[in-house]
Amino acid sequence: MPRSRAAFDALSSFGAQKRVLFGRTRGRPLRLALCASGGGHVRQVLDLESVWRGHDFFFVTEDLALGRSIAQKHATSFVAHYALGQARLGAPLRMLFAAIRNLWQSFLIIMRQRPDVVLTTGAGSMFFVLFFARLSGARIVLIDSFARFRAPSAFARIAGPLAHVRVSQSAASADLWGATETFDPLRMLDGQRPAKEPLVFATVGATLPFDRLVRMVEDAKRQGLLPERVILQVGETTYMPGAVDEVHASLPFDAVQDILRRADIVICHGGTGSLITALQNGCRVIAVPRLFALGEHYDDHQLEVTSAFAERGLLAVVDQQQDFATALAKVRAQDPVMATTEPAALRRYLAALLTRWSRPTGGYAPALTPEAQRGS
Repeated sequence: MPRSRAAFDALSSFGAQKRVLFGRTRGRPLRLALCASGGGHVRQVLDLESVWRGHDFFFVTEDLALGRSIAQKHATSFVAHYALGQARLGAPLRMLFAAIRNLWQSFLIIMRQRPDVVLTTGAGSMFFVLFFARLSGARIVLIDSFARFRAPSAFARIAGPLAHVRVSQSAASADLWGATETFDPLRMLDGQRPAKEPLVFATVGATLPFDRLVRMVEDAKRQGLLPERVILQVGETTYMPGAVDEVHASLPFDAVQDILRRADIVICHGGTGSLITALQNGCRVIAVPRLFALGEHYDDHQLEVTSAFAERGLLAVVDQQQDFATALAKVRAQDPVMATTEPAALRRYLAALLTRWSRPTGGYAPALTPEAQRGS
């Protein structure tokens, strides 16, 4: 057993013993913390609803559009957003102050809620929640981001020693991380896509500004490359574009879903949540990955994600090899495809795990056989 894992086992043993003494895990629905930062991370948790809805659950996420939508339906606590990449982008003090605030919020949440199990899809803003939950004796299930095809995320590497179960969604990433289980959820969809309108939806996501994408769409509209009606979500920015039919700083998740059902073309950043939601709705997708060299993100994982999707023929990427006009012509000329993440095997594994942990004896659920993972 690695020393770091052994140390956390020792630190959390007292909390775990108290849970047994006071009957915290005696054959009842588990107190379950669903922890994920904004955007694609928390959408992955929502995809696992059949796993957690039968338990006594609550969410921990960031105060963004999707998090606020979740809070209208379920018990939800918010923590401040911070990430190590903020220091890499020249804002170390901003990161430090947000991290201190997050630490205190996380401590209060865990002391108040006392979860038996934490189910998390990352990322950085969830670290202190996991840390205090582990110290209190909770079991930790860490599912690494679907965005990490070739190697584990920084969050997975840092928080991995806290986790009792580590789930990867890529075989290559799992080999480098020492994952407990691996599930690849990407699936192609058959059938006809929804009826579409001459509508383009462009979105920068909810977490960071992305003026390059905003200006790109604005220029394309001025040049006549986008004769369709254009709805543009710009995020937190001081630049407000002209020549665009409809501009929003943010949109509720339900409104985004409605637009995607009608939109023929989606232009978006390289976040997996935005990409998958567009592909689920049969949209022609142009991805513009945020680049670390331009100060647009904490690393280049969006370039990795969009390249992997492009290799599968799911979308076109605006990068050094392909400009926006070329990418637009490409998606217009191709038949649109539909794809989704279908984590059925992961759901079955997690459901079995939580069922086992809800029994008085606790313990770990056995790994599913390859036949069971395929659903056969």
